[in-house]
Formats: sequence, C-alpha cells, structure tokens
Amino acid sequence: MNPKILFEDSDILILDKPAGLTVNRSETAKGETVQDFLDQKFRNNNDGGEFSLRSGIVHRLDKETSGILMVAKNEESFLKLKNQFKERETKKIYVALVHGQLKTSDGEINAPVGRLPWNRMRFGVLAGGREAITKYKVLKNLKFNKEDLTLLELEPKTGRTHQIRVHLKHIGHPIFSDPLYAGRRVSKGDRKILPRVFLHARILEFDHPGTGKRMVFESGLPIELKNLLESL
Repeated sequence: MNPKILFEDSDILILDKPAGLTVNRSETAKGETVQDFLDQKFRNNNDGGEFSLRSGIVHRLDKETSGILMVAKNEESFLKLKNQFKERETKKIYVALVHGQLKTSDGEINAPVGRLPWNRMRFGVLAGGREAITKYKVLKNLKFNKEDLTLLELEPKTGRTHQIRVHLKHIGHPIFSDPLYAGRRVSKGDRKILPRVFLHARILEFDHPGTGKRMVFESGLPIELKNLLESL
C-alpha cells in the first residue's frame, strides 16, 4: 500500500496517504511506511541530519488518518517548509465525523495538549501541556440509528500529536470510530461499521519553498468515508 503522488517538482512532493499506512518508520513499523516508500524512491543516503533522518517528511498524519502529506526533496526546502509550520503560515483543513450535535455552528477549541503521564500512548488536555488551538465549522448534522452525528471541518492552528482527536473528545464530541478517544464501547460499535477513524486531511495550503507562490492541494474523501456518509 503506497501513497498516491498528487504533485512533484524539484523541491516538493505532495502525497495522498491512505488510512492504515504509517508515516514514520519505527521499531514497530518497518518496511511498509511512507518513509520507506520515500527512501526507496529517492535512495536516501542518511547523513544523520534531520532532513535525511525524516526522509524529507515535513509534518505527520496518524496511521488511520488519510489525506495530504507534504515532503521536501532537499534540505533547503525542508527547513523553509518546517519554518512555515512553526510560524503558522500553512493552512490545514480536515474533515471529521463526530458523535453528538454541537451547540454552535462554528467555534474555537483552545486547550493545552500533552502526553498522559499514566498512559504514554495517549494524549489529553493537561494543565502542563503545550498550547493547542483548533477551529471548527459544522458542515452537516446527521443521524445514525437515532444517534446525532455531525460532519465537521477543522483547522488546527497548532500541530500537536493527536490534537484534533483530543480536542474533540475534550468538548464531548469524539470522532467516529476513534479507538483511543471515543471510549471502548462506542468505538467498538463504530468500528463494526467503519474500521478506521473518520478523520481526513482534505486541504493543505502553503508557500512554495522555491518560488514563494501560494499553493493549495486538495484530497477528496476516500471511498469508505463517502460510503458511510451516503448511508446516513
């Protein structure tokens, strides 16, 4: 399972990552990651620097999250793009299906996110966490087996690990089929219908590191997410 290439030039590579594909190689994920795909494609010679250690991957998506991923093809582009993320000059738009119906049609979640001391695999809203801000907008209110569901558009202004998932759980609207944050009973029921989290990185907007031109890339909803929405 490889990502689809949406765009490529001498400085950047824009990928459409399917759900189920891990981005970064680790002790538990080897051989079939986006990083392995890139190393094979570009025959990466690891010089120990951050650019080569990360195979040019500028940001990340969770394994079960699908959508747009940006890769730099040289060190100069990598540093420029990384700085754009740091300075919040990039724009990322996600789509998620969440449990419940939100009280407002749009809003902002501003709550610090950190790794849970009692469970290192999970993150949560913690007093000592790092600043995290997510904007949201309701796209559609839906129903499934008499339960309210909401399709949301989300714009994270910061890039904390699991940020969107944690923030939505924090306001009482966990993402459909989220095994970590929707609760065991709820996620078990969801995953009988959709065996992946309903979170998709739909739009990525940034300045090209070579030309400075503003670029926008969009990824349509994968078929399994479309099919679920059509069934509601």
